[in-house]
Amino acid sequence: MMKGHDTEEVEIDLGDSSDSDDFENDEEPQTLWRATPATEEEENIHTSTLVEISDTKPLILARDPRGINDCLKVAFEDVIAEPVSVRSGDRVWIWSHALFEVSRVWIYRIVTVLLAIPLSIVTGLLFAILSCLHIWMVSPCIQCVHVGTNWLQSLWSVVLNVIVRPVFISAGKCCGGFSIHLAKE
Repeated sequence: MMKGHDTEEVEIDLGDSSDSDDFENDEEPQTLWRATPATEEEENIHTSTLVEISDTKPLILARDPRGINDCLKVAFEDVIAEPVSVRSGDRVWIWSHALFEVSRVWIYRIVTVLLAIPLSIVTGLLFAILSCLHIWMVSPCIQCVHVGTNWLQSLWSVVLNVIVRPVFISAGKCCGGFSIHLAKE
């Protein structure tokens, strides 16, 4: 501070939300300087920018949402089971269980590393070709058939309304008079 100048205290009102009696009609002011609190999910997710803008981000948690591969939920007890009459040692059972689980998980991971990317490229290519054929060939052909056979649809509708419908209405009225009563004897 410089000598000879008196300092003056200045009070700055930042518009604290605790002073609600200053506002008319019980309206709260908008404070632009406060950040919105982050939810727990946002705090716990540590992902790269590429993953955040990806369409497949929800698939990381739910990898089989429709239950397509429910038949593959295999546990050790589903494959190996010893009857009461014949039993191996407890250590053999524990080690067998551990080795089964470890080998199942790691062999699956190794095979998926080797096959998942090439197979996903092949299936993506296949579905792209099928989609292209359906969009550009099958659908236009079906629309051409619908346009070309519109007269046939109208004729079939007339035949149904003039011939078939009266026959079934009269048969329904004839059979509607019957009643069946079941009695226990």
